[in-house]
Amino acid sequence: MLKEFKEFALRGNVLDLAVGVIIGAAFGKIVTSLVNDIIMPLIGLLLAGIDFKDLSFTVGDATVLYGSFIQTIVDFLIVAFSIFLFIRFFNRFKRKEEEKEVAVLSKEEEILTEIRDLLKAQAVKERS
Repeated sequence: MLKEFKEFALRGNVLDLAVGVIIGAAFGKIVTSLVNDIIMPLIGLLLAGIDFKDLSFTVGDATVLYGSFIQTIVDFLIVAFSIFLFIRFFNRFKRKEEEKEVAVLSKEEEILTEIRDLLKAQAVKERS
């Protein structure tokens, strides 16, 4: 069982996933700082100086911090949009690489293409 776990844990996909999680956590901290320290204060200025962190209401003994919830939603939207842009850029880059790969013909394909073109030209001459 230990051997199987070692094989599983040292697979390339697991290591890639671990790196992705670590980078994602760091990216999450950056986005949280962006939202809390830059975006929300500017939105607060646009809305007559409202600080979203302090928005709350009380029901009995419970305090509902809906301002914090609004900030979390903004965090999510920024992360989702950033990931969308990254994946869009990655797919565009990948598509260009695939187009380059498709454009390069092997020697056999080049020869077959030349033969096809010669046969087409010969068929056109015979019709004329």
